[in-house]
Amino acid sequence: QVQLVESGGGLVQAGGSLRLSCAGSGGTFGIYAMGWFRQAPGKEREFVAAISWNGGIRDLLASVKGRFTISRDNAKNTVHLQMNSLKPEDTAVYYCAAATNSAKVKTTPDYWGQGTQVTVSS
Repeated sequence: QVQLVESGGGLVQAGGSLRLSCAGSGGTFGIYAMGWFRQAPGKEREFVAAISWNGGIRDLLASVKGRFTISRDNAKNTVHLQMNSLKPEDTAVYYCAAATNSAKVKTTPDYWGQGTQVTVSS
């Protein structure tokens, strides 16, 4: 059983930056593909970013390409989402997720974190 804990959310002005972190425990972190999702009020949860177990494959939601970067450090059991040039429409609860492969992490992850709130003011 893998436990995921997100951190780094907060309130930021439009154009600002935040770095989200997700710490994994309870399993072999390095074998899992990792992802980030978000859910805005009144909307469905959507895929934001994914990274393969070794970092070799990365995928991003089209609307965040060029602004967000996903990375991981398997030695520290962490995955990060660097968010730059934030917009009010990026406001959401951001969730970390893990799955046994890169395709699955984007659709039906095996594990979820509890989420961290990101609020971007205009």
